[in-house]
Amino acid sequence: MAPWGPGGIRTGFRRVLYWVPVLFITLIVAWSYYAYVIQLCVESIENLGEKVGCLLTYHVVLVMFVWAYWRTIFTNPMTPLKEFHLSHADRELLEREDRAVSTQELLRRIAKDLPIYTRTPSGAIRYCDRCQLVKPDRCHHCSVCDKCILKMDHHCPWVNNCVGFSNYKFFLLFLAYSLLYCVFITATDMQYFIKFWTNSLPESQAKFHIMFLFFTAAMFSISLSSLLGYHCWLVCRNRSTLEAFRPPVFHHGPNKNGFSLGVSKNICQVFGDERRYWPLPIFSSLGDGCSFPTCLVTQDPELSSSPAAPHQPSMRPGRTRPFPTKPLRESQTWLMGGEPAWDAGEGQRSSSDRGEASLPTVVTEDEA
Repeated sequence: MAPWGPGGIRTGFRRVLYWVPVLFITLIVAWSYYAYVIQLCVESIENLGEKVGCLLTYHVVLVMFVWAYWRTIFTNPMTPLKEFHLSHADRELLEREDRAVSTQELLRRIAKDLPIYTRTPSGAIRYCDRCQLVKPDRCHHCSVCDKCILKMDHHCPWVNNCVGFSNYKFFLLFLAYSLLYCVFITATDMQYFIKFWTNSLPESQAKFHIMFLFFTAAMFSISLSSLLGYHCWLVCRNRSTLEAFRPPVFHHGPNKNGFSLGVSKNICQVFGDERRYWPLPIFSSLGDGCSFPTCLVTQDPELSSSPAAPHQPSMRPGRTRPFPTKPLRESQTWLMGGEPAWDAGEGQRSSSDRGEASLPTVVTEDEA
C-alpha cells in the first residue's frame, strides 16, 4: 500500500481531532460514575434505603442518557434522494452552460418535477455544486461532513456528527437526559456537599470527588438548560438553528414561520404521532426529510405544474420512477389537517381550534 501523502495525513489527523470533544464527554461521564456510585453512594451514604434508591434512579437515567448520546453520534445523517441528483445528461448540459441565466433555466426545468418551495435569497434554485444536486427544502451542505444533509440543524462537535432530520430527535433527547442526569446528581449530592463544606463529615478521599462532582453537575445543568430551552423553542416554531439565523426564502420572500403548522403539529413532526415513543431514542419523526408541509398556499408559478393536474406524477430523463410534483406524504397530510383557510383582508391564515399559527403570506425583510 502506498504511503499517505501530506493531504492524507492532514485529513486523518483532522478526523482524530474531531473525536476529542466526544472523548472529553466520555471521560467526564466515566469519572462522574466513579464519584457518584463509589465515593458518594457506597462510601458516604449510610442509609440503605437512600443508597438503593439513588443507585437505581441514577442507573436508569444514565442508561437513557448514554443511549440517546450513542444514537446521536452514530446515526448517519440522511442525504437527498436520487431524484434530486442531476443525471449524467443534465450535468453535461450544466457544465456547457456559460451564462448564469441559462444555468438557472436548466435548473428550473429540473426542479419543476421536485417538491421544492424554497429558493436562494436572490430567488435562484438552490443547487449544490459539490454534490451536484438540487437541494430539497431545509437541506444544506455541511463543510465538515462534505455532503448535503436533510433538514440540517447544525454540525455539533460534541457528537462529531451533523444534527439533522435523521437524528434531531435523538439530539433533543440527549440534551434532555443529560440535563436530567446533571440535575439528579446535583440534587442528591447537595446535602453531602454541604456537610463536607462545613466540615460536618470527617476528611476522606470522597470529599474531593463529592465537592467537585457538585460543582461540575451544577455548571453543566445551567448550560444544558439554556441549550435545551432554545431547541424546545425551535421545535415549537418548526425551525432549525440555521433557519433561526437565516429564514427560508419562498417565492414571495423570506418567511421565518413558513414551515410552522402550530405547536402541537410542529412537535409531532419531530417526535412522531405515537407518544409512547417520544421518550425513547427510536426514530419516529414524520415525513421523509425531502419535502415538508408548509403553511404557505401560494406555489411558485415557475416550479408548479399545470393547474388542471397539479398532482400528476411527472418524469424527466434518467428517472427510474415517477416523482409526484410537490407531494404530501401520508404523515404530512395528517399534519396539514385539511385545507388551510386564509383571510384575504389581513393576509393571514385563520388559526381556529387546531391551534395553528397565524402567518402572513409575505414577510418583509424587517419582519424576517
